[in-house]
Amino acid sequence: MILRNSNVNPEAKKRIIVSVTNDLVSDNRVHKVCTTLVAMGFDVLLVGRKLQNSVAVTQRTYSIHRFNLLFNKGVLFYACFNCRLFLFLLFGKFDLLLSNDLDTLPANFLASKIKGKPLVYDSHEYFTEVPELVHRPRIRRIWEWLERKMVPKLKYAYTVCDSIANIYTEKYGVHFRVVRNVPVAANFKKEKESNRGMEQKMILYQGAVNMGRGLIQAIRAMKFIEGARLVIAGDGDIRTELEKLVETEKLRDKVQFLGRLPIAELALLTPQADIGLSIEEDLGLNYRYSLPNKLFDYIQSRVPVLVTNLPETTAIVRKYGVGEVTPSLNPEILAGLFSAMLTDTEKRITWQQNLEKAAAELTWENEEKIIQEIFSVFV
Repeated sequence: MILRNSNVNPEAKKRIIVSVTNDLVSDNRVHKVCTTLVAMGFDVLLVGRKLQNSVAVTQRTYSIHRFNLLFNKGVLFYACFNCRLFLFLLFGKFDLLLSNDLDTLPANFLASKIKGKPLVYDSHEYFTEVPELVHRPRIRRIWEWLERKMVPKLKYAYTVCDSIANIYTEKYGVHFRVVRNVPVAANFKKEKESNRGMEQKMILYQGAVNMGRGLIQAIRAMKFIEGARLVIAGDGDIRTELEKLVETEKLRDKVQFLGRLPIAELALLTPQADIGLSIEEDLGLNYRYSLPNKLFDYIQSRVPVLVTNLPETTAIVRKYGVGEVTPSLNPEILAGLFSAMLTDTEKRITWQQNLEKAAAELTWENEEKIIQEIFSVFV
């Protein structure tokens, strides 16, 4: 079933189908891109999937369609999704396709070739270097083969940071533009609600609850912390494991799981934090060169950040002076940094001043100009 918004102009000159493998509820990057495309005059349809626990998608300025699939993980899921998507595109009407990540590219690539329509590729990460593939060489080789077959034939492509763009450009001879995952500043105009002055401070992690995000270490660090709680806003493969760890370590009073929140609810939660965590582990090139949207959400919410010593995130933190870089994910070292960041009044004043400057620059209102340049040739 396709959910249409009455605000979409039925006389839009060009129809674009955007596809992604998630359930569309909380993918902020895709939502921002779709919103920009609507503002440019495109008739946008966003395609994803529906899970058993998926909530309703809030009213948006573009149409959506979600597949109900027999399989929701593993090889069968990716095969099933791409078959459904390919048939949907083959018999659908569109002028342009936007494929988000390598796991939607096969269907988009084939449909664009068969129907002679242009294709734009948005690589949200260094897909073949994600931790889930690094230790699965056979599956990884399949994705690498698909990437080699398709990416060199692309004309329009962009990704999330300079490091990944440089790798793809050098590897495949395709010019990748950079569109960072920065937030819409207008969504953060509300007065900042802070825990400062309250008895219990908030250390916030928002995003996917998967391996390699530093969450096991952050939870263990809470054993050494008083007067603060760790809030985890997100869901993923290791949530059950983390919940068991909290029970084993007797940390129920210090660690709170909120699950995956809709975009609007997350925008209300983030400004309440005293520290924002983006402490990915160096588990392959994808994490090493990651530049997560949560980092920019923290900055836009004027929340000091703690990041691991990875090149892209470290460069942002040091350039703007908006937090600390941890040399290690040892729980005791993390706990020391948590305590210092929560209590060092002088640094917090400096961070707040720097966050104001960084937040004014790192906005979607500035970043979307690159999207407009890429897609202007199709209007």
